[in-house]
Order: sequence, then structure tokens, then C-alpha cells
Amino acid sequence: MIRKLLRRVFSGRSSPSAQPQVVPRSKHGLSKDKISSSARRVTAGLQEKGFAAYVVGGAVRDLLLGLEPKDFDIATDATPEQVRSVFRRSRIIGRRFRLVHVMFGEDTVEVSTFRARQGGEQEDQRADEHGRILRDNVFGTQEEDATRRDFTINAMFYDPTTEQILDFCDGLDDLKARRLRMIGDPDQRYREDPVRMLRAVRLSAKLGLKIEADTRAPIKSLAPLLANVPSSRLFEEMMKLLFSGHATACLLQLRQEGLHHGLLPMLDVILEQPMGERFVMMALKSTDERVRADKSISPGFLFAALLWHEVLAAWKQSQEEGLSPLPALFKAMDHVIHIQAEKLSIPKRFGSDMKDIWALQPRFLGRSGRRPYSVLAHPRFRAAYDFLVLRCDSGEVDAEIAEWWENFQKADEETRKQMLLPDRSPRKRRRRRKPAGGNAEPGAAPTGSE
Repeated sequence: MIRKLLRRVFSGRSSPSAQPQVVPRSKHGLSKDKISSSARRVTAGLQEKGFAAYVVGGAVRDLLLGLEPKDFDIATDATPEQVRSVFRRSRIIGRRFRLVHVMFGEDTVEVSTFRARQGGEQEDQRADEHGRILRDNVFGTQEEDATRRDFTINAMFYDPTTEQILDFCDGLDDLKARRLRMIGDPDQRYREDPVRMLRAVRLSAKLGLKIEADTRAPIKSLAPLLANVPSSRLFEEMMKLLFSGHATACLLQLRQEGLHHGLLPMLDVILEQPMGERFVMMALKSTDERVRADKSISPGFLFAALLWHEVLAAWKQSQEEGLSPLPALFKAMDHVIHIQAEKLSIPKRFGSDMKDIWALQPRFLGRSGRRPYSVLAHPRFRAAYDFLVLRCDSGEVDAEIAEWWENFQKADEETRKQMLLPDRSPRKRRRRRKPAGGNAEPGAAPTGSE
């Protein structure tokens, strides 16, 4: 108890207050009409059974910023079993910490029970030698649930029934000041979960917030702790970062904070090369524009772009070692993906897309005979062609090549035949069949022929 009291006294204003600020709608301006009907039904259903229930986290933050939330999460004092008993169409999921998914048609609302704060001495919490929390499966109070969250702006609870916000950590003030501040001691919180450093960068870039000085201070020195995080978790966070619609700003800030080393191995080397940096930035800008326009996006395409110049370097080296171009390219692709997999676990389905896009690039140079037709029929042609355009736009490849392929796609059959270039590739000498009658002179008719 004494330790807990001392931590609360000396951990600063970012620690939660036992009595939260209760902010009415007249001061925060958030109407319950902005909450999805499914989320309102969940909070109302739990409250009718005597439980506390709130919309929490990113949804509250985004709505206060005038943004459209991706989903609405609910926090409650009801246990998963109690939530399950209230809603017929629901299921309990998770091992590390059980959650409940409540289904309304195609809409799913995630409900979590208030958790105890991390870093305590509960039996169900475990940490490694660096302080990273390995197990966190303890129910707690609403106050503890607030302090367990990472940043103050993510620790606000909104009650759709009363339209009040319960703010334990001054998150509303920080949001108004456009400030991103860690709850508790930043050094300790980053050690508990190093991914929070990436999340700080992503939220700062995405929401246009300035990382508060104390929150930012430990990041560079603790960046090596990301090496202890499972590669699957790193990939999940990188996906959020790269497809946030603000990937360009995120990557620039990753470099600024010293966090890009090891996440996409060799990416820091690429960004030191003028052509490589131009190519990567154009790929990120294109992805950002597609995300903001709500268009389809391809993770395989973007990862192919981020690692392309390393493939080029490895390809050149393999050819200098004596391999012919195509075997050298496939060796280079495998080499780069293998090194990447040691740090960031890219799923195989994306790796397959990346290889197809890369492998088609040299085939775009073959514009004679039947070669263009086979390239055009490839399932990954469109993605590979867009990749070629990106290479042309960055100055890596002559723009005339992309223009030719653009016209070839649209042309009719007769025009395509006229567009084909002369085949200047060295022809293999055909081996003459040995005459049936023995060792006759080349060109002589076989025995018995007229």
C-alpha cells in the first residue's frame, strides 16, 4: 500500500485521479448521435442490468477531433461471462485477456472488462528482464483501467446515456492543447510495452499532435527494446502506421526519433540514397492518397516498394558474382525477404505478391514476340505495371517504357502487332537432327529419300 501511495504521489499530473472530471456535453460538445447505434445498444443493455458501461479510447478521441472512428470499443465493470449473459449474439474471445464480441448484423462491438493497472504486484502480471509486460490478465476498477491506457487522450470514458465524459487523466485538456502525453512514467511505460513508442509516433503524425517533452525524452535511448517485441506485433503496428493515411509523416518522424532502424531493415540505408528516398516517398504518398480517398490498398505493393532498392543492390551483387540475370534476381528477392523476416514478420501472402511484382520488372523490357502478351496475362500485371510507373516517375527507368505499356494495354490486336519491337535477343542455334543413314554431310538428304 505504501508503494502504491508513493507512486501516486510522485508520478505527476498524468496519474489518474480517484475522482474524475465529469465533463457535460455543454463543455465538450459530443452528442450521443455520433455514437454508432450498436455501441449505444451495448452500453444501454449493460446499464439496464446495473453495470457501468462507456464508449472508450480512440473513438472518443477521434470524435472530439471531428474524425470518423473506425470502431467503437466499450469498457465495463461486468465480467466477460456477465456481458455474454446480457447479449444473446455474443462470444468470448482471447487468451491473454478475455474480451466479448457483441454482434449486430454485420457490425461487431468489442467489450472489455475494466483492467487493473500494469506494473503492479498482482499474481497474473509477468514481465521480462527489460520490464516488458508478458502477462496482464487482471480485472480492476475504472480508475485502474484509465491509468492502464497509454496516453491521456485515450483514457476518456463517454456515457451515451448522460452524454458526459469521465476524464481521469486530463486527456480533454491535452487534446485541446494538441498534446500527446503518456500516462505515468514514460520510461517505465515504454519498458512495459516498447510498441508504445511506435504508437506515439503514429498518433502524433496522424492527429497532428506534439509529443510532450517528458513523453518524448526516453524514446531514442529505449528504441533497442523493440528488438524484444514479437515480430507479429511489430508487423501489426507497422500496418497501422503505413496505412494510417499519414505514412509519409510517420516515416519521417520514425527517422527523427531513431525508431526506423530494424523495423524495415536497411530502410535507413535506402533513405540516404537520393533516388531510393524519392522512390519510397512517392510510394508512401500514393498510399496515403488512396487511404484518404477510401480506395483499395495493397500491403504487398507497399512493402515491395519499401524494399525494392535493397533488392536492386542484392541483384547487382549476385550478377557480379557470376549468376545470370533471372537467377540473380530470385536469389536477391529471397535474401532481402529473409533478412526482413528476422525483424518484421511479413505474412507469406504479402511476400508472394512482392515477389511477383519484383519478378515482372525485368520482363517489362521485353517488348517483342509473344513476351508482352504473357506479361499482360499475368495475374499481378496491374500491380507490377503500377510499380513500373512509380519507377519511371522517380527517374529510375525511362518513362517511355511505361508509356509503351500503357498504350499496349489499350490497343486492339492489330495495333499491338505494329507496336512490337524487333527481336534483337541472341538466337539459339537449332541442333540439326542426325540423318537416319549415318554421318551424312550437313544438309544432305537422309538415305532413301528422293
